[in-house]
This record gives sequence, structure tokens and C-alpha cells, in this order.
Amino acid sequence: MPAIRIKNVVKIFGADPNKALQLLKSGQDKAAILAATGSTVGLDRVSLDIEPGRITVLMGLSGSGKSTLIRHLNRLIDPTEGRIEVDGDNILDYDAARLRDYRRRQVSMVFQGFGLLPHKTVAENVAYGLIVRGEPRDVALKQARDWIDRVGLTGYARHYPDTLSGGMKQRVGLARALAMDAELLLMDEAFSALDPLIRAEMQDQLLSLQSALKKTIVFVTHDLDEALRLGERIAILRDGRLVQDGEARQIVEAPADDYVRRFVERRRPA
Repeated sequence: MPAIRIKNVVKIFGADPNKALQLLKSGQDKAAILAATGSTVGLDRVSLDIEPGRITVLMGLSGSGKSTLIRHLNRLIDPTEGRIEVDGDNILDYDAARLRDYRRRQVSMVFQGFGLLPHKTVAENVAYGLIVRGEPRDVALKQARDWIDRVGLTGYARHYPDTLSGGMKQRVGLARALAMDAELLLMDEAFSALDPLIRAEMQDQLLSLQSALKKTIVFVTHDLDEALRLGERIAILRDGRLVQDGEARQIVEAPADDYVRRFVERRRPA
């Protein structure tokens, strides 16, 4: 059974999504719908199964819909139409209390922009979600220190974010997400702001942790090398549509169309 099942998800941004949705169903493309309604098709009937305990990479150019899609998985964005199942439950049916519990216990997220609280120490940042969830402060801080060590930041628990490099800040963000002990980890362009060498180190760190943790990870990137290195499965989007998904070697050796072919030209998975 998939950990996540995305079924015919449509997302339309604009003042009249219902009109835009009808045009989409009648066969109009994204450009025509924008011209007719002023609304933007962010996702166009996307269906995708995400397997448990693996890293699935969402890949595409800017505006392809990959970040929009990942934000549906913790309902930072709700779809115009469609269904999103996590462990068999349609999360779109969750009321406010159930959604809050889902975000606190089942899913965590690492953002590109770190999102650290500048007035809190590294340990307090890592423990923040646990404390909000209701864990005793001393227990949360102990777990935080354990994760700080695991991501390679031993000795930095009492430091503040403004004393850290970009790579170190991203390690704090990763520790904060992992400390929640959620089965589903969402990573939206998590390493794209880092220098190449630091980015490679973070990829190594993630792969090392994943070999032990076996989380269900959805990782967004626009970089093919990163996708091939991290992704056990890769899904490629274009203009809000899923154009191909499969194992890395399948994507490279049998691209579905010219768009995918341009992405993977002369590339081979490691």
C-alpha cells in the first residue's frame, strides 16, 4: 500500500477557480485558461503513488508545480479538486483539530529558507515542534540535543542561528524536522541555497540518516544530479502536469517526451 496516494489533484489559483476548472476539463490548456479567466492552473489532474520508506523526488523547472504539489501533502495548500490519502486516510476530510494533530505527529517539513527562530538557541529551535506538541521541555531539549549530534552539530546546542553558516542552519532545520519522529518528511528545495560542496555534504548526511531511519521522504529539486543521487523514484512535472515517474534509470534511459529528454540528455544514474 502506498504511504501517499495523490488522485486527480487539480489546483487553480485565481478569483474564479470553478470556471477555470470547467475549461480545463473541456480540454483548454493553461495559457488559454489564463487568458479567459485570469486564473493559473498550478496542478493539472496529477495522480501519483509514493511508496513508504523511500525517497521520492519531485522535479521540474520553475513553475512546473513541484512546490505546489508538496505543499498539498501537509495542506499548506488545499486542492481545487482531487483526493490525497496518507496511510489510507483522505487528509482533505480532516477538521482543524485532526489536521493540527496530523501536522504535529505524522508529517514534518524542511524549507529552503531554513525558517529558524533567531531569538532561540539551536537546541530550542530543534525542540520547538516537540514543545508545541506538548512534550515536557526537558524531554524535548534532550531529544533535540540527540538530533543535533546526529546531524553533525555537536557543541552548537547553545549557539544562536546568526552565528551559523548556511549549511549549519540547514542541518538545524533537518534536525528539527527529524526530532518530530514523523514518518513523512517533506523537503522543498532544502539544499538549493547552499554552496555546491555544502550541498553535497547535506546530500550525504540525508542518505546516511535515511539508511537508518527509512522515512518516507518527498524531496523537491530542479537539479537532475541531485534527483539522481537522492531519488529512489523520480516524478517529473511540467506546467502542472505529471509527465513521467519511475526509477532513476527508467527516467534516464526511456524519457517520456522531449521535455524529459532535454532534462536527462547524456546523463546516467550513479
